[in-house]
Amino acid sequence: MKATRDGFGEQLVESGKENPNIIGLSADLGKATKIDKFGEAYPDRLFEMGIAENNMIGVASGMAEYDYKVFLASFASFLTGKYDTIRCSIAYSNSPCVIVGTHSGMAIGKDGVTQMGLEDISIMRSLPNMKVLVPSTYNQTKSIVKWLCETKLDSPYYLRLGRQPVKEIYDNVDSFELGKGIVHKESEGSWQKHNLVISTGCVLPDVLEATKDINITVIDMPSIKPLDKEIIKKYARNNVFVVEDHSIIGGLGSSVAEIMAEEGMQCRLHRIGVNDVFPESGVPTDLYEKYGLSSNKIKERILNELDKQRY
Repeated sequence: MKATRDGFGEQLVESGKENPNIIGLSADLGKATKIDKFGEAYPDRLFEMGIAENNMIGVASGMAEYDYKVFLASFASFLTGKYDTIRCSIAYSNSPCVIVGTHSGMAIGKDGVTQMGLEDISIMRSLPNMKVLVPSTYNQTKSIVKWLCETKLDSPYYLRLGRQPVKEIYDNVDSFELGKGIVHKESEGSWQKHNLVISTGCVLPDVLEATKDINITVIDMPSIKPLDKEIIKKYARNNVFVVEDHSIIGGLGSSVAEIMAEEGMQCRLHRIGVNDVFPESGVPTDLYEKYGLSSNKIKERILNELDKQRY
């Protein structure tokens, strides 16, 4: 098993062979974010900015204006903490940079809550022009990074990555399509009684494990902004569960809720994520168990909610 951050670093090296205009910027965390792999392969194309994220953001915006494909990487919590600089220098300028936030969610090891990116989707998706992508596995990350490197971007992107190794569920590294969800399994039986799980990021393999014996549709949403409205309209009929390693406020669950409300969809929404708290330092599997994101806890929550509605 490999982490999504590994897929980022390795694909950036591969794409760098084809595109000499790809540039990397690091804020003293190149080894942790895996952008150092790009620097080892192309030492004249990775710039170490030191512990100065605001400066890195400004430099990235400027380089993007001169047609460089700029990837700037740090921990998600550190980057989104520089919201005002990202807002003015990248989003407002519509600079086509790729902001790479690693160490997202609770599953980052024992570094503690100051290092956990728990509100980053909420922050970044609120910015005009900003698109938000959240791959679930190593292979899916490679496909998204490859797409970002080969596509002429017309806006900035936020790429959310994790630290922990995750089970691989994708074979094809050329399968990414912006703004599209991916159906992993479909429920059977009466269409009106169909239930749905929508997930994103590194918790998706746990969701698939949790639902393997449950008659329920499971959709992966690697593209948070833009979000696949049509797939939600197609499959949301009864209960909709949204599972994410992120605050339940402002993340994927909120994005889905906005669409359901706007479309007048009469479904019950269940948000499974970080419940407006700061988790403590701990082993990722222990934290997932405590805060309801382990496969066992996800399964238990889904079955409990479905059982309530049988009477």
